[in-house]
Amino acid sequence: MRDILGQYADFINARREKVKESIENGEPDMRTGWLLWQESLRQFLYFEEEMLAPDPDDYFAKWQKRSAGGSRKESTNLWIYEKETGRKRYSVTGEAGAKIQPYFDVPPPTDPNVYLFTVMGEVIDTGLVKVWLTEATARELKRLLHTLDTTEVSRAITGATAATSKMDDIERAEAEIAVPLVITEEAYQALQSALPGKSDEHSFQLLVQYLQHKE
Repeated sequence: MRDILGQYADFINARREKVKESIENGEPDMRTGWLLWQESLRQFLYFEEEMLAPDPDDYFAKWQKRSAGGSRKESTNLWIYEKETGRKRYSVTGEAGAKIQPYFDVPPPTDPNVYLFTVMGEVIDTGLVKVWLTEATARELKRLLHTLDTTEVSRAITGATAATSKMDDIERAEAEIAVPLVITEEAYQALQSALPGKSDEHSFQLLVQYLQHKE
């Protein structure tokens, strides 16, 4: 443990000195950024921690053997715990060269340094939901409905979803600038129920396809 943490500390300190060469005055503010996401890609959470070289005196370690199973080979890892809290802070694997995996604590949502991004169906007010569409989808939707007004778009969604069943999949749109659109929560739920897609953009593509066919 002392050997591994010593090497890790040397790596962090060397990186700090390298960064320091590129700034004129003061010490570099070294940080580790953590990005977590839902499997559905609906929400993302991001926060940072100060990058500090670990002191081996603050930790203790245990060997942990993992049995083979399926495609996984038998392995022996070194789990490193924080003395003060007893929490696991690092896992070290020795297969094909040592690899250290740091662990972290996710701050509470009230922490001002935590950023939570909702990219699918963000509830912004009582009964209202914000979605994000590509410019092309929003432009075609406006052409078909002559407006992107919340009431009119929501009415078109509920009318269309009541008259259609789940459509076949369509090709993913190329990356474009996203634009916001606000609809009622009732319309959003109807859209997700009748035209479930991989994302809000995909669901609206299916809606546009239906409206085009109806036109």
